[in-house]
Amino acid sequence: MPKQTLQLLDSELSIHSLPPEQAIPSEVLQSELFFIGKTTDEVSIVCLSDIELESEETEPGWQALEVLGPLGFSLTGILSNISGVLASANISIFAVSTFETDYILVKALHMGDAVTALRKNGYKVLTD
Repeated sequence: MPKQTLQLLDSELSIHSLPPEQAIPSEVLQSELFFIGKTTDEVSIVCLSDIELESEETEPGWQALEVLGPLGFSLTGILSNISGVLASANISIFAVSTFETDYILVKALHMGDAVTALRKNGYKVLTD
């Protein structure tokens, strides 16, 4: 199976942790890009860094690589393979999946190294 093409997204993202009872701010829901996960212990929100949230913890300075899709549910190992390449390059990730594709978040400080490692391993990474 050929390796996927990834698109580097320009926006800087932040990852927030909120208590589970806290309402999702409308600024997040109106944003062009966001991800929300909720458990009994917390709400995690990934959103554009220019959205200011009252959160328990914030981890700013991320960028996203979108695996260009759509990816079928029968495809296996896509996220595992990409994360393995980045782990071998000692680059931490935060992954988010949607119905059609995956997003791999990397600290912006390390994105150049991530792109280099992925390209070296046969992935096409679009940066425009």
